[in-house]
Amino acid sequence: MSNIIVLIPYYNNLIGLQKTIASIKEDIVIDILVIDDGSTKKLEKSDIEFKGHIFLKFLKTNSGIGEALNVGLDFAVEKKYEYIGRLDCGDLCHVNKFTKQLEYLHKNSDIKLLGAWARIVDDKGVFKYNLKHPTEYKRIQRDMYKNSMFIHPTVIIKTEIIPLIGKYPYKYRRAAQDYAFFFSIIRQFRSENYPEILLDYVMSKDSISHKNRKLQVYHRINILIDNFYFGFTPIYSLLRNLILLITPLKILTFIKTKTYK
Repeated sequence: MSNIIVLIPYYNNLIGLQKTIASIKEDIVIDILVIDDGSTKKLEKSDIEFKGHIFLKFLKTNSGIGEALNVGLDFAVEKKYEYIGRLDCGDLCHVNKFTKQLEYLHKNSDIKLLGAWARIVDDKGVFKYNLKHPTEYKRIQRDMYKNSMFIHPTVIIKTEIIPLIGKYPYKYRRAAQDYAFFFSIIRQFRSENYPEILLDYVMSKDSISHKNRKLQVYHRINILIDNFYFGFTPIYSLLRNLILLITPLKILTFIKTKTYK
């Protein structure tokens, strides 16, 4: 048994799942838990090729990524894994993604949440831009009010904090539950980003950020209110998200391709 379990929510995307798992090339042993979120065709273990341990969990109905991940968190706590990793179907790991992050966590035991940088691509794998969030904890705490400072499928979490901070909040299901979850962590525990691109992140038209963008921004505004204090950054961030609420996604994507390198 590995000391890390990687959670992969799954819904009717076998090719994406197979590509993601095939991209995992590590110097260490990792375990994988695939949570089938009520797919129309039930996933079978024979559909997946992987040298390590693969576990499957099944939700009776399609309940959303947050509910699927909460099943995974319960599994990780129950099985006493030291670390919880994340991937989404279709995203591609760079070589030794988990090895590098775990080595960093072993050297910095006070860090409880560690993300990484990512290369953003479209559905066809065409490069869009590199996304490099801040690495330092204090800046992450400050900039978290602007947007999530973690790319969800890059993160590794210390399992020991789950009973303390709770799971993905049902209140923000279908959109922004990861933003609320990470906010809860950074308020109590040191969190950083590993300063290297370790993942190809697919910006899909079927993603939550694309299909439920307005709901996501609306939830983000409510999360900011939940964590609000009187200061420049929270006030600026609320105004910024109100603008995002009315700005078309195509314009935002164009701005990012010109801004990020």
